Amino acid sequence: MSTAFTFPGQGSQVVGMGKELADAYPEARAVFEEVDQALGQKLSALMFNGPEDELTLTSNAQPALMAVSMAVIRVLDKSGFSIHDRIAYVAGHSLGEYSALCAAGTFSLSDTARLLRIRGDAMQAAVPVGEGAMAAIIGLEHDDVENACRDAAVDGVCQIANDNGGGQIVISGAAAAVRTAMKFATDRGAKRALPLPVSAPFHSALMEPAAERMREALSKVEMKEPVVPLIANVRAAPVSDPTIIADLLVEQVTGQVRWRETVQWFAKNNVTTLYEIGAGKVLSGLARRIDKSVETRTLGTPAEIDAFLADPPALPTAPSSAPPLEPLD
Repeated sequence: MSTAFTFPGQGSQVVGMGKELADAYPEARAVFEEVDQALGQKLSALMFNGPEDELTLTSNAQPALMAVSMAVIRVLDKSGFSIHDRIAYVAGHSLGEYSALCAAGTFSLSDTARLLRIRGDAMQAAVPVGEGAMAAIIGLEHDDVENACRDAAVDGVCQIANDNGGGQIVISGAAAAVRTAMKFATDRGAKRALPLPVSAPFHSALMEPAAERMREALSKVEMKEPVVPLIANVRAAPVSDPTIIADLLVEQVTGQVRWRETVQWFAKNNVTTLYEIGAGKVLSGLARRIDKSVETRTLGTPAEIDAFLADPPALPTAPSSAPPLEPLD
Protein backbone atom coordinates (compact mmCIF):
# COMPACT_ATOMS: atom_id res chain seq x y z
CA MET A 1 0.00 0.00 0.00
CA SER A 2 1.18 3.52 -0.71
CA THR A 3 0.05 7.14 -0.80
CA ALA A 4 0.18 9.85 -3.47
CA PHE A 5 -0.13 13.61 -3.27
CA THR A 6 -2.29 15.32 -5.91
CA PHE A 7 -2.43 19.04 -6.65
CA PRO A 8 -5.47 20.96 -7.92
CA GLY A 9 -5.85 22.89 -11.15
CA GLN A 10 -7.62 26.05 -12.19
CA GLY A 11 -11.19 26.32 -10.95
CA SER A 12 -10.33 25.52 -7.33
CA GLN A 13 -9.45 29.14 -6.53
CA VAL A 14 -11.63 31.10 -4.09
CA VAL A 15 -11.16 34.45 -2.39
CA GLY A 16 -9.72 33.88 1.08
CA MET A 17 -7.71 30.82 0.14
CA GLY A 18 -4.46 30.50 2.03
CA LYS A 19 -5.29 33.09 4.68
CA GLU A 20 -6.03 30.53 7.38
CA LEU A 21 -2.67 28.89 6.64
CA ALA A 22 -0.87 32.23 6.74
CA ASP A 23 -2.46 33.11 10.07
CA ALA A 24 -1.54 29.74 11.58
CA TYR A 25 1.96 29.05 10.27
CA PRO A 26 5.00 31.30 9.68
CA GLU A 27 6.22 28.80 7.07
CA ALA A 28 3.05 29.39 5.04
CA ARG A 29 3.45 33.17 5.31
CA ALA A 30 7.01 32.81 4.04
CA VAL A 31 5.75 30.93 0.96
CA PHE A 32 3.27 33.67 0.10
CA GLU A 33 5.92 36.35 0.61
CA GLU A 34 8.37 34.51 -1.65
CA VAL A 35 5.75 34.16 -4.40
CA ASP A 36 4.86 37.85 -4.07
CA GLN A 37 8.52 38.76 -4.44
CA ALA A 38 9.09 36.44 -7.40
CA LEU A 39 6.15 37.97 -9.27
CA GLY A 40 6.71 41.56 -8.18
CA GLN A 41 3.05 41.63 -7.13
CA LYS A 42 1.13 41.40 -3.88
CA LEU A 43 -0.60 38.23 -5.06
CA SER A 44 -1.25 37.13 -1.48
CA ALA A 45 -3.42 40.22 -0.87
CA LEU A 46 -5.46 39.32 -3.94
CA MET A 47 -5.80 35.74 -2.71
CA PHE A 48 -6.89 36.76 0.77
CA ASN A 49 -9.14 39.71 -0.10
CA GLY A 50 -10.07 39.58 -3.79
CA PRO A 51 -11.63 40.89 -5.89
CA GLU A 52 -12.75 37.57 -7.31
CA ASP A 53 -12.67 38.67 -10.95
CA GLU A 54 -8.96 39.49 -10.67
CA LEU A 55 -8.12 36.30 -8.78
CA THR A 56 -9.90 34.26 -11.45
CA LEU A 57 -7.70 35.65 -14.23
CA THR A 58 -5.56 32.80 -15.54
CA SER A 59 -2.29 34.62 -14.90
CA ASN A 60 -3.23 35.11 -11.22
CA ALA A 61 -5.15 31.91 -10.47
CA GLN A 62 -2.33 29.61 -11.59
CA PRO A 63 0.47 30.88 -9.30
CA ALA A 64 -2.05 31.51 -6.50
CA LEU A 65 -3.21 27.90 -6.42
CA MET A 66 0.37 26.71 -6.52
CA ALA A 67 1.25 29.00 -3.59
CA VAL A 68 -1.49 27.52 -1.39
CA SER A 69 -0.37 23.98 -2.21
CA MET A 70 3.24 24.82 -1.46
CA ALA A 71 2.30 26.52 1.80
CA VAL A 72 0.90 23.18 2.95
CA ILE A 73 4.04 21.35 1.79
CA ARG A 74 6.32 23.80 3.63
CA VAL A 75 4.37 23.31 6.85
CA LEU A 76 4.71 19.53 6.49
CA ASP A 77 8.43 19.90 5.77
CA LYS A 78 8.95 22.06 8.85
CA SER A 79 7.18 19.45 10.95
CA GLY A 80 9.60 16.76 9.77
CA PHE A 81 7.35 15.04 7.24
CA SER A 82 9.29 13.83 4.18
CA ILE A 83 7.65 13.33 0.80
CA HIS A 84 10.66 11.25 -0.21
CA ASP A 85 10.12 8.78 2.63
CA ARG A 86 6.33 8.67 2.92
CA ILE A 87 4.83 9.46 -0.49
CA ALA A 88 5.14 7.18 -3.50
CA TYR A 89 4.06 9.53 -6.30
CA VAL A 90 2.87 13.05 -7.06
CA ALA A 91 0.46 14.25 -9.73
CA GLY A 92 -1.31 17.49 -10.56
CA HIS A 93 -4.24 18.51 -12.73
CA SER A 94 -3.00 20.85 -15.49
CA LEU A 95 -1.27 23.74 -13.65
CA GLY A 96 -1.22 21.44 -10.62
CA GLU A 97 1.51 19.48 -12.36
CA TYR A 98 3.83 22.42 -11.68
CA SER A 99 2.80 22.41 -8.01
CA ALA A 100 3.52 18.67 -7.87
CA LEU A 101 6.96 19.17 -9.36
CA CYS A 102 7.75 22.03 -6.99
CA ALA A 103 6.70 19.86 -4.04
CA ALA A 104 8.95 17.07 -5.33
CA GLY A 105 11.94 19.39 -5.69
CA THR A 106 12.14 19.65 -9.48
CA PHE A 107 11.56 23.43 -9.50
CA SER A 108 12.29 26.06 -6.90
CA LEU A 109 9.29 27.94 -5.52
CA SER A 110 10.28 31.22 -7.18
CA ASP A 111 10.86 29.55 -10.56
CA THR A 112 7.51 27.76 -10.31
CA ALA A 113 5.70 31.04 -9.64
CA ARG A 114 7.38 32.73 -12.58
CA LEU A 115 6.75 29.76 -14.90
CA LEU A 116 3.05 29.77 -14.03
CA ARG A 117 2.79 33.51 -14.62
CA ILE A 118 4.39 33.03 -18.05
CA ARG A 119 2.13 30.05 -18.71
CA GLY A 120 -1.01 31.93 -17.75
CA ASP A 121 -0.13 34.99 -19.82
CA ALA A 122 0.89 32.88 -22.81
CA MET A 123 -2.26 30.75 -22.73
CA GLN A 124 -4.43 33.84 -22.48
CA ALA A 125 -2.64 35.55 -25.38
CA ALA A 126 -2.55 32.54 -27.71
CA VAL A 127 -6.09 32.97 -29.08
CA PRO A 128 -8.15 36.19 -29.39
CA VAL A 129 -11.07 36.31 -26.97
CA GLY A 130 -14.20 34.85 -28.56
CA GLU A 131 -12.44 32.71 -31.15
CA GLY A 132 -12.02 29.70 -28.87
CA ALA A 133 -14.32 27.84 -26.48
CA MET A 134 -14.53 24.92 -24.08
CA ALA A 135 -17.47 22.75 -23.06
CA ALA A 136 -18.18 19.95 -20.61
CA ILE A 137 -19.73 16.79 -22.03
CA ILE A 138 -21.57 14.81 -19.36
CA GLY A 139 -22.54 11.15 -19.58
CA LEU A 140 -20.80 10.05 -22.77
CA GLU A 141 -17.95 7.58 -23.21
CA HIS A 142 -14.50 8.85 -24.13
CA ASP A 143 -14.49 7.27 -27.60
CA ASP A 144 -17.89 8.78 -28.42
CA VAL A 145 -16.72 12.24 -27.37
CA GLU A 146 -13.55 11.79 -29.37
CA ASN A 147 -15.61 10.87 -32.45
CA ALA A 148 -17.87 13.90 -31.94
CA CYS A 149 -14.79 16.13 -31.85
CA ARG A 150 -13.37 14.48 -34.94
CA ASP A 151 -16.62 14.97 -36.86
CA ALA A 152 -16.86 18.60 -35.71
CA ALA A 153 -13.32 19.38 -36.85
CA VAL A 154 -14.64 20.44 -40.25
CA ASP A 155 -15.48 23.69 -38.43
CA GLY A 156 -12.02 24.06 -36.89
CA VAL A 157 -9.84 22.59 -34.15
CA CYS A 158 -11.80 20.50 -31.65
CA GLN A 159 -10.39 17.94 -29.22
CA ILE A 160 -10.67 16.48 -25.75
CA ALA A 161 -8.92 18.75 -23.25
CA ASN A 162 -9.61 17.00 -19.94
CA ASP A 163 -10.76 13.44 -19.34
CA ASN A 164 -11.88 14.01 -15.77
CA GLY A 165 -13.62 10.68 -15.30
CA GLY A 166 -17.01 9.96 -13.82
CA GLY A 167 -18.65 10.73 -17.12
CA GLN A 168 -17.20 14.26 -17.34
CA ILE A 169 -15.08 15.13 -20.37
CA VAL A 170 -14.08 18.67 -21.35
CA ILE A 171 -13.58 19.58 -25.00
CA SER A 172 -11.73 22.57 -26.40
CA GLY A 173 -11.03 24.32 -29.68
CA ALA A 174 -12.44 26.80 -32.16
CA ALA A 175 -15.76 28.21 -30.95
CA ALA A 176 -17.75 27.03 -33.99
CA ALA A 177 -16.28 23.54 -33.83
CA VAL A 178 -16.97 23.21 -30.11
CA ARG A 179 -20.61 24.21 -30.65
CA THR A 180 -20.90 21.59 -33.39
CA ALA A 181 -19.30 18.92 -31.20
CA MET A 182 -21.73 19.74 -28.38
CA LYS A 183 -24.64 19.06 -30.75
CA PHE A 184 -23.06 15.83 -32.01
CA ALA A 185 -22.42 14.69 -28.44
CA THR A 186 -26.03 15.35 -27.45
CA ASP A 187 -27.26 13.51 -30.52
CA ARG A 188 -25.12 10.53 -29.50
CA GLY A 189 -26.58 10.30 -26.02
CA ALA A 190 -24.74 12.80 -23.82
CA LYS A 191 -26.83 13.78 -20.82
CA ARG A 192 -25.65 17.37 -21.07
CA ALA A 193 -23.28 19.54 -23.10
CA LEU A 194 -22.45 22.72 -21.22
CA PRO A 195 -20.34 25.66 -22.45
CA LEU A 196 -17.71 26.66 -19.90
CA PRO A 197 -17.07 30.26 -18.83
CA VAL A 198 -13.39 30.31 -19.81
CA SER A 199 -11.40 32.91 -21.69
CA ALA A 200 -9.40 30.62 -23.99
CA PRO A 201 -9.45 27.09 -25.49
CA PHE A 202 -6.98 25.50 -23.09
CA HIS A 203 -5.36 22.12 -23.86
CA SER A 204 -6.06 22.34 -27.58
CA ALA A 205 -3.86 22.71 -30.65
CA LEU A 206 -4.79 26.41 -30.70
CA MET A 207 -2.49 26.79 -27.69
CA GLU A 208 0.61 26.01 -29.78
CA PRO A 209 2.03 29.57 -29.38
CA ALA A 210 1.80 29.11 -25.60
CA ALA A 211 3.49 25.71 -25.85
CA GLU A 212 6.44 27.26 -27.67
CA ARG A 213 6.63 30.02 -25.07
CA MET A 214 6.78 27.38 -22.32
CA ARG A 215 9.47 25.45 -24.16
CA GLU A 216 11.60 28.58 -24.12
CA ALA A 217 10.82 29.38 -20.48
CA LEU A 218 11.54 25.84 -19.27
CA SER A 219 14.89 25.82 -21.06
CA LYS A 220 16.01 28.70 -18.84
CA VAL A 221 15.28 27.23 -15.39
CA GLU A 222 17.09 24.61 -13.37
CA MET A 223 15.26 21.29 -13.19
CA LYS A 224 16.18 18.53 -10.77
CA GLU A 225 15.00 14.94 -10.70
CA PRO A 226 11.86 14.77 -8.52
CA VAL A 227 12.32 13.00 -5.19
CA VAL A 228 9.39 10.76 -6.16
CA PRO A 229 8.04 10.11 -9.66
CA LEU A 230 5.44 12.35 -11.30
CA ILE A 231 2.43 10.75 -12.95
CA ALA A 232 2.35 12.93 -16.03
CA ASN A 233 -0.91 14.43 -17.32
CA VAL A 234 -0.46 13.63 -20.97
CA ARG A 235 0.73 10.04 -20.50
CA ALA A 236 -0.87 8.94 -17.22
CA ALA A 237 2.43 7.19 -16.48
CA PRO A 238 5.34 7.81 -14.11
CA VAL A 239 8.35 9.88 -15.12
CA SER A 240 11.43 11.11 -13.27
CA ASP A 241 13.83 12.28 -15.99
CA PRO A 242 13.87 16.12 -15.98
CA THR A 243 14.43 16.32 -19.74
CA ILE A 244 11.37 14.19 -20.42
CA ILE A 245 9.37 16.11 -17.80
CA ALA A 246 10.14 19.38 -19.60
CA ASP A 247 8.95 17.91 -22.90
CA LEU A 248 5.76 16.63 -21.29
CA LEU A 249 5.03 20.03 -19.74
CA VAL A 250 5.26 21.56 -23.20
CA GLU A 251 3.04 18.85 -24.66
CA GLN A 252 0.56 19.40 -21.83
CA VAL A 253 -0.27 22.92 -23.05
CA THR A 254 -1.88 21.53 -26.20
CA GLY A 255 -2.56 17.98 -25.01
CA GLN A 256 -5.15 16.10 -23.03
CA VAL A 257 -5.13 15.96 -19.23
CA ARG A 258 -5.69 12.23 -18.70
CA TRP A 259 -6.97 12.42 -15.14
CA ARG A 260 -9.29 9.39 -15.33
CA GLU A 261 -6.38 7.24 -16.48
CA THR A 262 -4.13 8.76 -13.82
CA VAL A 263 -6.45 7.71 -11.00
CA GLN A 264 -6.88 4.30 -12.63
CA TRP A 265 -3.09 3.97 -12.80
CA PHE A 266 -2.89 4.70 -9.08
CA ALA A 267 -5.53 2.06 -8.33
CA LYS A 268 -3.67 -0.56 -10.37
CA ASN A 269 -0.29 0.23 -8.83
CA ASN A 270 -0.84 -0.18 -5.11
CA VAL A 271 -1.76 3.45 -4.33
CA THR A 272 -4.58 3.23 -1.82
CA THR A 273 -4.84 6.85 -0.65
CA LEU A 274 -4.78 10.17 -2.50
CA TYR A 275 -4.31 13.43 -0.62
CA GLU A 276 -5.41 16.60 -2.41
CA ILE A 277 -2.92 19.27 -1.37
CA GLY A 278 -4.08 22.88 -1.23
CA ALA A 279 -7.29 24.62 -2.18
CA GLY A 280 -10.61 22.89 -2.73
CA LYS A 281 -11.86 19.33 -3.09
CA VAL A 282 -12.31 18.99 -6.86
CA LEU A 283 -9.77 16.22 -7.40
CA SER A 284 -11.08 14.23 -4.45
CA GLY A 285 -14.57 14.29 -5.92
CA LEU A 286 -13.29 13.20 -9.33
CA ALA A 287 -11.27 10.35 -7.84
CA ARG A 288 -14.27 9.00 -5.93
CA ARG A 289 -16.25 8.84 -9.16
CA ILE A 290 -13.41 7.18 -11.04
CA ASP A 291 -12.47 4.40 -8.59
CA LYS A 292 -14.06 4.03 -5.17
CA SER A 293 -11.34 1.63 -4.06
CA VAL A 294 -8.94 4.59 -3.72
CA GLU A 295 -9.43 6.57 -0.52
CA THR A 296 -9.38 10.35 -0.94
CA ARG A 297 -8.58 13.02 1.62
CA THR A 298 -7.98 16.77 1.50
CA LEU A 299 -5.04 18.54 3.06
CA GLY A 300 -5.47 22.29 2.95
CA THR A 301 -6.49 23.63 6.36
CA PRO A 302 -4.69 23.80 9.72
CA ALA A 303 -7.09 21.24 11.17
CA GLU A 304 -6.43 18.82 8.30
CA ILE A 305 -2.67 19.35 8.60
CA ASP A 306 -2.72 18.70 12.36
CA ALA A 307 -4.73 15.50 11.87
CA PHE A 308 -2.40 14.36 9.08
CA LEU A 309 0.75 14.92 11.15
CA ALA A 310 -0.80 13.10 14.10
CA ASP A 311 -1.35 10.02 11.94
CA PRO A 312 0.90 10.22 8.85
CA PRO A 313 0.86 7.67 6.03
CA ALA A 314 2.84 4.49 6.49
CA LEU A 315 6.00 3.96 4.52
CA PRO A 316 5.26 2.81 0.95
CA THR A 317 5.30 -0.95 0.52
CA ALA A 318 6.28 -0.72 -3.16
CA PRO A 319 9.30 1.10 -4.61
CA SER A 320 8.52 4.48 -6.15
CA SER A 321 11.05 4.18 -8.97
CA ALA A 322 9.54 4.93 -12.36
CA PRO A 323 10.20 2.90 -15.49
CA PRO A 324 11.93 5.01 -18.13
CA LEU A 325 9.81 6.79 -20.72
CA GLU A 326 10.99 7.39 -24.25
CA PRO A 327 11.78 11.03 -25.03
CA LEU A 328 9.23 12.86 -27.16
CA ASP A 329 9.96 13.42 -30.82
